[in-house]
Amino acid sequence: MLRHRTFCIAAAAAALAACAGNAPRGGPGAAQAKADDESNALYQRLDEDSRRYEAGLALARSGETARAQAEMKAALDDLRAAATQCAQVKECDEQRFVAGFDSLLRAGIGSPSDLAVEGDTSATTPEATGEVGEGSPVVTALPQLGRSVTLLKGRELGDIIALNGPVKAALEEWLTQYRPNLMTAYENYQYLRYQMWPEYEKAGLPEALLFGMLAKESGGKVHAVSRSGASGPLQFMYATGLRFGLTTVDGFDRRFDPRLAARANAAYVNEQLAIFNNNLELVIGAYNGGEGAMQRRAGRGENASGFWSPEVYGSISQETREYVPMVLAAAWLFMHPERYNLEFPKIAAKPGSITLKRPASIAELTVCLGQDGNAHDGWFRTLRNLNPQLDPQQQEPVGARLVVPQRLEKVYERDCAAGRWPELAAELHEAIVPAPPPVALAQSRSPGKARAKDRTYIVRKGDTLAAIARRSGHCGIREIAAANGLRGPHYPIKPGQALKVPECPR
Repeated sequence: MLRHRTFCIAAAAAALAACAGNAPRGGPGAAQAKADDESNALYQRLDEDSRRYEAGLALARSGETARAQAEMKAALDDLRAAATQCAQVKECDEQRFVAGFDSLLRAGIGSPSDLAVEGDTSATTPEATGEVGEGSPVVTALPQLGRSVTLLKGRELGDIIALNGPVKAALEEWLTQYRPNLMTAYENYQYLRYQMWPEYEKAGLPEALLFGMLAKESGGKVHAVSRSGASGPLQFMYATGLRFGLTTVDGFDRRFDPRLAARANAAYVNEQLAIFNNNLELVIGAYNGGEGAMQRRAGRGENASGFWSPEVYGSISQETREYVPMVLAAAWLFMHPERYNLEFPKIAAKPGSITLKRPASIAELTVCLGQDGNAHDGWFRTLRNLNPQLDPQQQEPVGARLVVPQRLEKVYERDCAAGRWPELAAELHEAIVPAPPPVALAQSRSPGKARAKDRTYIVRKGDTLAAIARRSGHCGIREIAAANGLRGPHYPIKPGQALKVPECPR
């Protein structure tokens, strides 16, 4: 049985008695004593409601389903009312109610009381049915799963969000300064959805969680690389990626493959749900701060403490304290945008393909396709995301097949198979930037003379070998690759890597 954060009635009564005996008749002290009395009375209701809910669970286990549901519903209704009053009392600790409420809900998930009584619709989740006025395009697609994960039990998560200060603050962040990031993440995800969502669906996990993690981790940028080296749309560290099959094949780091990254992320989440007794917040925290660190703070199995409990929430890093609410908030907005005056764009994201009729790189195709059908940003990010194995600066040969949104198939035939736009794109792409080289392209000097063979270039974020070769002005991709032992066709490089740039004949 889960360890619950319950609060002793005797202790609360003693505290109330002490406050009543010592409170002065008037002045600031009297107001403080009144606030303390109100807080302690609310804490006592929390304790009583917790015991009533647990008694309902016992009834459910003995087969008295209808009576159990009535008791548990009454306990939760009163707990909500007490929590609402707590928000209006200055001295009352709302987080105490969040932790207690979350713990009780987890205790009830999976019990017979979870099964709706015949004719009772109160147990149906909004995610399964869709509510009037809800505008999320995926609400009705979310699976009804009997998993003890709070996120899947929509009304309960909604109650937690309504009470939870950190999650409410995260909702405000997504809806204000990070709204452009949220919109970009949603658009990027729509083009990747056909690859990523099936992997989550097969693993029995909610799409909202996938979007929440994607939005916070990379914003849907498949080639994102963090300062610590976490890579891909779901930001796997190298060692963790290897653990879940994200190896390097033919020079391509499969952390950048959206389908495989989603599969690995789902496997990680399910692994950690088993360790943390299906406590989703702890799993999200472990994904950010490391499962070992989270286990040391929260424990594991049925004895694991809740993420919102003071001993856990107060001991984790500030980064993780911010990360978990941001993921939950993005997931919640994904399911219920209209509750927050939010409207996600409608994206025609059906995948298609083109077969090149002339050599072209992703960069050239982006110039050629212009802003047809995507007036905001053009197509560079989308084409990169859909073809993660390709160097965007390297020309692909005639006959090469590229994945594109289906609506671009006709645009390619019309504007890019021949004519002035592909010619302009090729002209721009073949331009060479003359010396002086960038600051990072440094030439080591020995006493008396410069040695060209000692020139080095420190790879920066976003660099490709083709771009470095063009900037060098002398050597091609193959010469630089040979000097550094890089293998084609993808010639993998990473930020911070020192490359030898040989002096090649002009």
